[in-house]
Order: sequence, then C-alpha cells, then structure tokens
Amino acid sequence: MIYLDHNATTPLAPQAREAVIRALDQLGNPSSVHEPGRLARNLLDEARRQVAALVNVHARNVIFTSGGTEANNLVLRGVAARHGKGRILVSAVEHSAVLGPARDLAAAGFSVELLPVDEEGRVQPAAVAERLGPDVILVSVMAANNETGALQDVAEISRLVRAAGAVMHTDAAQYAGKLPLDFAATGAHLMSLSAHKLNGPKGIGAVITDGSIDLVPQISGGGQESGWRSGTENLPGITGFGAAAALALQELEERRLRLAALRDRLEAGLAARPGITIFSRGAERLPNTVQFALAGMTGETLQMGLDRLGIAVSTGSACHSQSTEPSHVLLAMGVAPEVARGAVRASLGLGNTESDVDALLAALDKVASVLPVGAAAW
Repeated sequence: MIYLDHNATTPLAPQAREAVIRALDQLGNPSSVHEPGRLARNLLDEARRQVAALVNVHARNVIFTSGGTEANNLVLRGVAARHGKGRILVSAVEHSAVLGPARDLAAAGFSVELLPVDEEGRVQPAAVAERLGPDVILVSVMAANNETGALQDVAEISRLVRAAGAVMHTDAAQYAGKLPLDFAATGAHLMSLSAHKLNGPKGIGAVITDGSIDLVPQISGGGQESGWRSGTENLPGITGFGAAAALALQELEERRLRLAALRDRLEAGLAARPGITIFSRGAERLPNTVQFALAGMTGETLQMGLDRLGIAVSTGSACHSQSTEPSHVLLAMGVAPEVARGAVRASLGLGNTESDVDALLAALDKVASVLPVGAAAW
C-alpha cells in the first residue's frame, strides 16, 4: 500500500518509538520527589525543551495535552470561561477541533462568527479588521489548512487582533514540522500542536502560550502542567513527542524541499489530465498537500477505486472521512457542491518517493477509465 494520507496521521519515527519505549520502562511518576520520580521528571523536562525548540520558545511556554483536539478545546473554552461573554471569531475553514467547541460556546450564549475566506481558502486580514471590536474576546485562525494546505497570514491577523485587545489563537497542527515555525513571529497568544502530525505518537499535543493569557483549566485535579491541565503526565507520549520534534527541527529544510518537489511533480501530472481541478493552487501552501477533484466522480468513488489499486488518499479531514457531505472548507471557498463532493486529498510524507507519485497518477488514469464518469450519483 502506498500511503498518501500523512495529514491524517504520520508513521512513528524510529527515534520517537525509542523514546516511547524508554519512558515505558521508567517507573516513577514525574510529580514524585524520590529518585524514580526525578528520573521521570528529567525525561519530561527534556521533551518539553525539545517541543519548545521546534517553535522557538522557552520550555515553560509548553503545556502538554492529550492531543490537538484537547489543546484547541482548552484554548477556546478556557478563554470563554475567563470572560463569561463576548464575541468569538473563527475562520470558516477551521478543523472540527475548533469548530466543535465554537459551536458549543455559541449554544452556551457566546456570539460566534465565521470569518470568510477567498477562493483560495485564505482569510483576508481586512475581513478580520471589519469584524473586530471591543466585545471580541478571541480570534482563532489556523496556520495551515488540513485539506487544501493553504497557509494563513497569521502574523498580520495577530497584529490586528492584539491591537483590538482580543486573544489570538492559531491551530498549527499541520504547519509544525513541515515549515519553519517561530511562535513569537506569528504574534499569537496561544498555539495548538499535535505530535502525530509530525511523526510522533498519537494521543499527545500541546498548547504554546506567550504567558500573558490566564485560561480557566478544563480539567481540575493535581495541578500538573502549571495548573492548566491536571492529570499525571503521559510520559511515553510526551517523550515521543519531544523526540519527533527534535528530529523535525533537525531535518526541517531537507523535508520541505523534498516534499515540495514531490508535490510539484504530482500537481504537474494532475494538471496535464483532463477534468482535474486542483484547489488552492494559487495560494501559498504546505509543501506536502494537494487536494483535487475529477469531474463527474465523487470523492468516495475515487478514493475507493484508488484504495483497490493500493493507493491510500483521503476525502478530506480524517475526522469526517465517513461523511458524504461536501467539504465545509471547499464550500467556504465558493466551490460548487457538486465539485466539492468530488474532492480527494493526497498528503505526502517522509517515506514517499517519485515512484509513489507516478503510481498515483497511473492509478488515477485506471480508475477514470474503468469507472464511467458520472457512474456515481452526486
């Protein structure tokens, strides 16, 4: 099987696997003061420094969570609980891990507004400026879209949000480990990360904070993670996250160039074939992501046809892989529903090669010829 769904999850790096195993063999609780506890704390502290280095912050600015979803929930719910009322602005193309808690907050009485995007999937800073006001408490705009790969101008949006006195958050789960990421340069107050998007283990993530925001914790108890997130730390997951972050930082430029070359090869092949639409091609994007559609064919039909030929792609976010509804990201971009329903995403990873890209293109030709266009009902 040729795996081209790395935006859903990535294979565990050998270095991360070794770190996980080492932590599994560590007896102590990081909160204990005896020697086994101190040894566990040493592993935890080292991993925190490694994750911090990936985004160029001090270790104290890293708060570990159970994943990117909890990180996003902690930020949105934590800010909302601190203020009690107000407006919250989130981009229309956010991951469900942001849109879900935003909907819950709307049901709880907060005013939640979706920021529009242009035809390439970008939030224009001017659109943010138009909606800012003294009653806005939080703005959340992702650094890179998980479906199209489109990058957002987080730095400029953050400048506007800070000037308006609101809190700026960015979900950087897809961005981290693929492109250089300096937290301070983004201007955000808070950032979310996820380990399994950068060859770390599943079930571990982090909130990066500039230290100026006092969130209301969503899990109470022993006061771990500076009181932000109680509960005994997931030491194997955290150490695996740290090892994956250190490796990503070390190989960042090499990865970027290699993935971009593969992406460009794939897009050139797609563009040469009739009936193919490539989304967000005019935007600055992640180096590994291509979302496209074949005219007249549903994404599910195309995905299943490619799967039978040994190619694993996605119809969008893994969280909605079973849904037949068109992508909310593409609809927000103004893509017609019948076109959006045909979208699939190929997201390349470290183990992919030029032959994998060529195999996808050949398989696409075979699916298009064997399955009559229009055979799958919209």
